[in-house]
Amino acid sequence: MILSKKILLLFIAIVIAAKLSAQDTVHYSGSTLVNADYSDGRLHPVVGVHSIEILRANRQHPETSENFGWTYNHQPMLAYWHNKFYLEYLSDSVGESVPPGHTLLTTSEDGYHWQKPAEIFPRYKIPDGTTKAGVQGVANNLYSVMHQRMGFYTSKSGRLLVLGFYGIVLAPHDDPNDGKGIGRVVREIYSDGKMSPIYFIHYNPAWNTTNTLYPFYTKSKDKGFIDACNELMNTPLMMMQWVEETDKKDSLIPLHKDYKAFNFYHLPDGRVVGLWKYALTSISKDECKTWGAVTRAPHFVNSNAKIWGQKTSDGKYVTVYNPSEFRWPLALSVSKDGLNYTNLLLVNGEIPPMRYGGAYKSYGPQYTRGIIEGNGIVPDGNLWVTYSMNKEDIWISEIPVPITDTAYSYPDDDFNKLPDGKELLKWNYYSPQWCPVEITKMPDGEKALTLKDWDPFDYAKAERIFPETKNLSASFTIIPGQNNHGQLDIEFQNAEGTACIRLTFDSMGNLKAKSGYRDKNILKYEAGKTYTIDMTLNTDNRFYSVSVNSGDHKMNNLFFAPVHSVERIVFRTGSVRRFPNIDTPTDQDYDLPNAGEKTDTAIYYIKNLKTDAL
Repeated sequence: MILSKKILLLFIAIVIAAKLSAQDTVHYSGSTLVNADYSDGRLHPVVGVHSIEILRANRQHPETSENFGWTYNHQPMLAYWHNKFYLEYLSDSVGESVPPGHTLLTTSEDGYHWQKPAEIFPRYKIPDGTTKAGVQGVANNLYSVMHQRMGFYTSKSGRLLVLGFYGIVLAPHDDPNDGKGIGRVVREIYSDGKMSPIYFIHYNPAWNTTNTLYPFYTKSKDKGFIDACNELMNTPLMMMQWVEETDKKDSLIPLHKDYKAFNFYHLPDGRVVGLWKYALTSISKDECKTWGAVTRAPHFVNSNAKIWGQKTSDGKYVTVYNPSEFRWPLALSVSKDGLNYTNLLLVNGEIPPMRYGGAYKSYGPQYTRGIIEGNGIVPDGNLWVTYSMNKEDIWISEIPVPITDTAYSYPDDDFNKLPDGKELLKWNYYSPQWCPVEITKMPDGEKALTLKDWDPFDYAKAERIFPETKNLSASFTIIPGQNNHGQLDIEFQNAEGTACIRLTFDSMGNLKAKSGYRDKNILKYEAGKTYTIDMTLNTDNRFYSVSVNSGDHKMNNLFFAPVHSVERIVFRTGSVRRFPNIDTPTDQDYDLPNAGEKTDTAIYYIKNLKTDAL
């Protein structure tokens, strides 16, 4: 009996210790989980997120993209310096780690309008005859690929460095970040937009000044540049980002383990939280010189895509990542103390078609990165994160801080009367380059929420979240710019994104409503004519009414799907997407037909929106 009590007490002590240990590391205590059969995971959106496509890959018309026509674009990094965003990403011609590769840079003053990307680290010719220990193959007219987990460093003196890494891939499935690549390069970005020459800042074994194309950084005549490079390499937190590409025994790296895609933030007590792929985490008490045990963050769901963590301007913390075994959706979780994350909300749940096949191109919005400590603070106080879509296109999202999923009032938005630049603060939108969502002036000079679309593979989407309600009235005014092509869907959805009502301005001049399997025509619409649509809906009896232009056309109909309540309206220039899902084959080895071509432009002006509870 005494032995049994001792065993029981020991078990209780172990359980308590485990709970205390979990509380002193990054962990998720929320109850929300993702349904990965849907690209949005059925998560509730953060209110006011704006997602903007920076680069749309185009092999057929590279002049519309980055002038190269390369279709593997991935691993973007972000900084904010001298009132400007800087974004670096790597690019390969077709697929991941398939030579040749290079790195490009783009800039923006507002995060919404970006310059055409320019090459900052060009293709690098590997000397013929180069081999790698343990790898079959010999370099012959071979170019490097780039692989870097660190993009920028801002020195204490205010200098901005941009970095890249030249890796070697001799054969399919060879690893460019195995510690056997050439080395890391650096150059300085000046405030006038010009850049310094390219230098090597660090070599991997077997490479040095005698067998590489660029000089070593100490050869620069700019002492301030040399000092900034030395400062970087004397900062262990920064060096942790180099671990994958650098020789595994390199003394610069504080933690010699094959943990991937490191990032960090500081807790209020000065400790450093480290995060890696697979939601691995650890805490350092001495600025990264040493680390505690590295473990998977309890109850975090994350696979081999990056996870991003940082402190937000309101004193809280956020992690942004793909909370599934797939690379969708892109979501976030908020913590008050930097350790206990309590919710799970949607940032971007869209997955457009992958237009170009290629090696290891994964579907979804992935590999997210924000602005690491020291690399700038955006004056608006909001959270900005960048990521690739399908490892093909580059995106950025602005996430309002404080972060919330709750709308506290019903919209009464007359866009022409709202202050310039603030019309869409409470709207969520998804804005591809060829399907822009923006406030523009209509032909009569008044402002409107404008959705344009000349993309055969994607759509524009704008949505407004309002308080959850069972009985709703809604009124909105739309001017379609055409009636012989294009499509605009208007949906009412519940918190999980299930639509119960859908109206459509279709490509044949019909305004119609989805009614079960079939559609009901409401009217024939005309290009350039104004249509004010008044609606009421009741989720209990599942009936809704539609009145167009003060009763000129009326319709009563039944929901095509039952919901308990509604809390958002969605305007979308295309049909619902249900691809990919959890059973979609992993690798796409084909291009879509006419992948780089445009369609005729469709345009829809939304003049106003008003909803209220009945």
